[in-house]
Amino acid sequence: MENILELLNSDLGKQIIGGVSQETKQPADKTASVVSMALPLLMGAMKRNSNSPEGAAGLLGALNNKHNGNILDNLDGFFGGGVNEDQKIDGLGILGHVLGGSQDNVVGALSKRSGVDSNSVMKILQVIAPLVLGYLGKQKQQRNVQSESDLGDLLGGLLGGGKKQQKQQGLIESLLDGDNDGSILDDVAGMVLNSGSKKRSGLGGLLGGLFRN
Repeated sequence: MENILELLNSDLGKQIIGGVSQETKQPADKTASVVSMALPLLMGAMKRNSNSPEGAAGLLGALNNKHNGNILDNLDGFFGGGVNEDQKIDGLGILGHVLGGSQDNVVGALSKRSGVDSNSVMKILQVIAPLVLGYLGKQKQQRNVQSESDLGDLLGGLLGGGKKQQKQQGLIESLLDGDNDGSILDDVAGMVLNSGSKKRSGLGGLLGGLFRN
């Protein structure tokens, strides 16, 4: 997969959307809207954190151990009977570490753009956070990422790479810093999607692909 949003158009991605929708009791289309905007945002936040040696080392350590990608190999177990409390607590911890003081701003922006209430957005983020790290851990293994600098390159590649990715990272950081009300989130998702091999028209094209028969 060339970028993080390609995940959503895969069978695995559709399974994730279905599971998160059932867990949070939100419609699948609303869930997909929140997740499609949240994925590049979370990746962008991790990329920003990995710019410091401490942040990169911490993330690399997590991917080498707990978040190595195994979670994606048993999604039936993850969602079956409801996501267990340990995973939810882990999700909250991941969000706190990745987003820090930007968490409320991010939740508010996602709520405003998606039309999903803030409490439900938070529940969605809490469930997908371990899955995002699991996806990153699996990509790390597949691409044999060993160093902190390679980790930064991996995150950049999952966000699309090139000049578009640099512009997108600036947009993400403006939101993380609280300088934007969330109006850029559609652009962020569209930029990631359109940087892949499947050229679709932004977020609308992504959601159309998700729910196409």
